[in-house]
Amino acid sequence: MVVRIVQLGSPRDPQEGTRIGTVRRPPRGVPKAEFATGNWYDVWYPNLAPSADTMKLGQTAETPEQWRAFEKKYKAEMATPDNTRTLALLATLSHQSHFSVGCYCVEEAHCHRSILRHLLVEAGANVQ
Repeated sequence: MVVRIVQLGSPRDPQEGTRIGTVRRPPRGVPKAEFATGNWYDVWYPNLAPSADTMKLGQTAETPEQWRAFEKKYKAEMATPDNTRTLALLATLSHQSHFSVGCYCVEEAHCHRSILRHLLVEAGANVQ
């Protein structure tokens, strides 16, 4: 059993399981009925997305210092009790079922999902 970190909208792995969208907003121009069939996500869970202000920091980060500022702020958001419990739940589920979490960004290294990957590992998740 494993959790995968994916780019939403990309082709699914046959063993991927449920795809969870950790994004602030649904995909633009895509009817809600096509979110799952279009390989976007099966469940939308914006709780694990950066806040709007934090997301702007990440999107505009051009230097390592700016990226570290984004990372610090996003990690602080994920350290709230609700988000800590969510990460613990996902970590536990990763040992019992296949599922994935993701975002739209093309490059994982410049996306909150790279940090989310690290946070899930810290929480004890089995991450591919």
